[in-house]
Amino acid sequence: MKSRISTTAVGILAACVIGQGALQRGVIFNQWKKDYSPGQGKLVTGALSPDQMLFALTGLRELVAGILWVRADSFFDSGNYDAILPIVRLVTVLDPRAIDVYATGMWHIGYNFTDEEQRSDRRYIPSALALGKEGAMNNKDTYEMFFETGWMWYHKIDDDYSNSVKWFEDAQKRPDMLVARKNLISNAYERNGQVEESLNALYRLTDNAEEAYKKDTEVFSSRQNKETLENKLDTMVVRTVQRGYWAGKEGRPLKGYDVSPPFDVGFSVKATVIEPRVIRFEGTWNVLPVGTRVRVVLKDEDYPKQEPAGMQWDQSNDVNLDPPKDKTFMQDQLFVKNRRFNRKVDMSKDPTMYPFSSNEYALEFYYNPRSAPPHIQDKFSWNGEGMTDKNFLNTEIRPGQRVVYTKLKLTKDQILRRGEWQDRVPVVKTKNFVDRGGKGSGTEEVTIDIPSLRSGR
Repeated sequence: MKSRISTTAVGILAACVIGQGALQRGVIFNQWKKDYSPGQGKLVTGALSPDQMLFALTGLRELVAGILWVRADSFFDSGNYDAILPIVRLVTVLDPRAIDVYATGMWHIGYNFTDEEQRSDRRYIPSALALGKEGAMNNKDTYEMFFETGWMWYHKIDDDYSNSVKWFEDAQKRPDMLVARKNLISNAYERNGQVEESLNALYRLTDNAEEAYKKDTEVFSSRQNKETLENKLDTMVVRTVQRGYWAGKEGRPLKGYDVSPPFDVGFSVKATVIEPRVIRFEGTWNVLPVGTRVRVVLKDEDYPKQEPAGMQWDQSNDVNLDPPKDKTFMQDQLFVKNRRFNRKVDMSKDPTMYPFSSNEYALEFYYNPRSAPPHIQDKFSWNGEGMTDKNFLNTEIRPGQRVVYTKLKLTKDQILRRGEWQDRVPVVKTKNFVDRGGKGSGTEEVTIDIPSLRSGR
């Protein structure tokens, strides 16, 4: 009797072991590789050694990563942002599926390092993008890091919109993408000058919103999304006509459309180093309606991988938490009011962010209509067809666009007010700048005609 029981027990145990092995090999192990392997399926040869694999299978990697991330909360609360960077990197190495850590880390690197006047340290942006790309590659089954990386291009960099389109398109391919976030791709197409793609996206999104609303008309968010998209689509259709988009595409004259004749913005600027590391920017921009912001960039003349009014932001796939400490890159916005701007930029309180180690510096001024608010674009259009400047219109630095751009130069001695500039005030300005002695913009009024969509004028 005991022999039969023992034989039966052994048989059952053997069957359980074989069944568990088959289940582990056929289902559990493959799912584990998908969810937790940092090598995207190359568990042993590409990411972990056998002893590391055993350690990972116990779940200790994720446990340690979770404990570290909880510790990071105290650094956020105390404002000790530098201490968070190594934790972000360590957690994402231990747990490559930690999407929240990737997203928070990317935002932290790209937005939280600022000077005393809340200007971001843009030397960190390439590292933020590299972290976003790594997070997306390690989590290809979800939209989140594709969207976050696209948002960094769209909102923070706010210039090279082709990259925001690329990442938003990749995010749209993931079935788990939130409905509200899908709508942003039409804005990205529009800012990238892809007007018809923006319209097509709006038609598609509006149809999807209508179907969702019909399924349950009592859901407020469904009705709100449908009505928002319908209004946006109607406005976009009207603007393509008023701005002469279809006429321009067909090669017809733009006379009679809102973009004709092009308006001369009359840009001029003077930069005065009033104190060491403190510069005052004064100038003109003859557009009366509020909404214009002219970008100003001060950077090393030999800044690595630079571009006009920017840099090659997507310059590396390596997450380097240390930006080039010996380089300076300051970017700010000059807000225009009553056709003039006057802004003081103080870099004296942040010597680590603005080291001024080089001898020569480029001072750039840049305006791109694609980043302008809609009421300004109603005159200038998406590519600047309704804008001109007899001195600084540029059609080369951004292919297919009419932008305003000029470049001045400052030296290290001028910025630091030393040497021959210790008792002299350094001033650089465009040739067309007229100093009015602080008396304001004068009495003449030059008004840009911003058409009203309601009145049809």
